[in-house]
Amino acid sequence: MTDAVIEEHRFPCDACGSDLRYDPSERELTCDHCGNKQFIETPSHVSGGLKELDFHTAIQDQLPDAEIEETRVINCQNCSAQIEFQKDVHATECPYCATPVVSDTGLHRHIKPRGVLPFAMEEKQARGALKSWLGGLWFAPNGLREYARKGRKMNGIYVPYWTFDADTKSRYSGQRGTYYYETRTVMRDGKRQQVRVRKTRWRSASGRVARFFDDVLVLASRSLPKNYTDGLEPWDLSELEPYNPEFLAGFRAEGYQVDLEDGFKEARDYMDRMILRDVKYDIGGDQQRVSSVDTTVKDVTFKHILLPVWVAAYKYRGETYRFVVNGRTGRVQGERPYSAWKIGFAVLIGLIIAIGVGFVIANSQ
Repeated sequence: MTDAVIEEHRFPCDACGSDLRYDPSERELTCDHCGNKQFIETPSHVSGGLKELDFHTAIQDQLPDAEIEETRVINCQNCSAQIEFQKDVHATECPYCATPVVSDTGLHRHIKPRGVLPFAMEEKQARGALKSWLGGLWFAPNGLREYARKGRKMNGIYVPYWTFDADTKSRYSGQRGTYYYETRTVMRDGKRQQVRVRKTRWRSASGRVARFFDDVLVLASRSLPKNYTDGLEPWDLSELEPYNPEFLAGFRAEGYQVDLEDGFKEARDYMDRMILRDVKYDIGGDQQRVSSVDTTVKDVTFKHILLPVWVAAYKYRGETYRFVVNGRTGRVQGERPYSAWKIGFAVLIGLIIAIGVGFVIANSQ
């Protein structure tokens, strides 16, 4: 394939020449310098949803050139994030872990995003969600919460994901267990007693199940712990827009670090778990034993999509604390820092209360 053109997600204001940014509240481009607004033209309806790409064509490196792009990225040596930067940016800090980085001119050749879920929350709203979340953590250090309240800028980042569709048909063999009860006589405290004992009767079982998987979501980034991003779900994927770089104006986009084949392996693990659940349901009975499952997977397709996340990375007393906010719902995930003195104080109060209760009980007897 020939080299793809490097796309720059910058859009000059036609009134003053300053950079436009995507405004989540207005769903259009806005100039912070002069207030000019520019409408984003998007299809009002995409028949059948966003177009999927064939998985096997992609892993054989046979996708059309139009599906490939090159972007300039830096790689954070601390958390391994690959963040896309504009050509005039040469030094910054990593938005994921607050580590100072110096950008280079490295190019990342990758599959273009097929869809994007635009930000629906402004930074102010995301910061408010983070403050509320931190406020509920009583054991968090006061200094950290105060640091967050000072209004340090959060970074809006489009995080890469894969989605996979697949048609599966599975043959299985196993056993169905059905409970039955027997009455036995046992000795308890020197007396004979009748008790019911549950037992299981096993019978062979076999059959077929089928399931079509639609939009199995796989994180394509290694920059944040997976439990953080899993905690941001659910995502309203029905609101995905066809990829338009104008949605990225004023934001950053992370290049994917999990390649397509590894992404499908993770998706397949999820599919296998769902298929096993279907098999057990099909076997029925009170218990199930599954000996074998032979699955045929056909018509595998995929999309590379970008989902919106507000990120805050705070350095406090030599430690980095990272927080992420779902750019659509305001759901928050992150480290839960603990204050040693608060924990010690709580323990002390607990001891005082326990001693007081013991004193009252002793005097009342």
